[in-house]
Amino acid sequence: MTKKKILMIGTGGTIASKITPNGLDPQLTSEEILAFIPGISEICEVDTLQICNIDSTNIAPEIWVLMTNTIREKYDQYDGFVVTHGTDTMAYTAAALSYLIQDSPKPIIITGAQKPINMEITDSKTNLFDSFLYAASDSASGVQIVFNGKVILGTRARKTHSKSFQAFSSINYPYLAIIQDGRVISYISQEKGEQPRFFDKLDAKVALFKLTPGVDSEILSYMLERNDAVIIESYGVGGIPSAPEYGYFEAINHWIGKGKTVVMTTQVPNEGSDMEIYKVGHELKARVNILEAYDMITEAVVCKLMWILGQTQDPARIKELFYTTISNDILY
Repeated sequence: MTKKKILMIGTGGTIASKITPNGLDPQLTSEEILAFIPGISEICEVDTLQICNIDSTNIAPEIWVLMTNTIREKYDQYDGFVVTHGTDTMAYTAAALSYLIQDSPKPIIITGAQKPINMEITDSKTNLFDSFLYAASDSASGVQIVFNGKVILGTRARKTHSKSFQAFSSINYPYLAIIQDGRVISYISQEKGEQPRFFDKLDAKVALFKLTPGVDSEILSYMLERNDAVIIESYGVGGIPSAPEYGYFEAINHWIGKGKTVVMTTQVPNEGSDMEIYKVGHELKARVNILEAYDMITEAVVCKLMWILGQTQDPARIKELFYTTISNDILY
């Protein structure tokens, strides 16, 4: 049986880090990382490519486009891709690639670690081995995170633990599979596309406004003045302070009238928003042309808006694309 050919794309992160006097710093190349798991040659053939070597705190939309263009250029040469990445922004990268590379019949797996691969106690080797194992399986397609034995859809991943090996959770969607004792156990079959669709335009002028008690609506106005879209992370099922002295209704209506996009989501990790339940949400939605995220996670909302606004500035088309389900990002 012919082994599948996988391209490992290195971007840095903890998995590639060395200890320095100033803290962990990404320094290992993809080739050096791969040398720590020689047994991978029994599963698949691997080539390596380094596109950057950074702490994922420094990830930016232009690097997502670089990843996308790299995968596009190499797509026909490989059966799948494994991207090594820092954990801090991994969920954003997984979401971004889910919109920039749609309907891929080949797997694009993102992984990393909470401890560097050259440490005695590390999750790096297991995560990397599992990622290649899954990428070489017949069930894998599209963009996913593989971490601590879990396979998470790219539009549903969130970092929920800052230190422990179980760093990521799947939000409002089941795990696609688990990897246990060298076996892939699939729970949900993803529908495979026939041909991938690649995009290379993002609008980075998307900001996130976290609602806190007493925060002035002028802060929201400031953000809307300088961005094309703002996501309001509200409380509970979604709403906005309705007392006239806060001025939120007027501010949101004003900036939407000037062509800005405003989306309501929730700070609560699970179960999503529903602005119809309480007056503070129902009244806003009735009076203002605001979009609602429902069960979409914040990481996906941010990246989806960047992708949408990279394609169009037409409000009707923005709304249509926002509510179009892509990689099971919204099911409400």
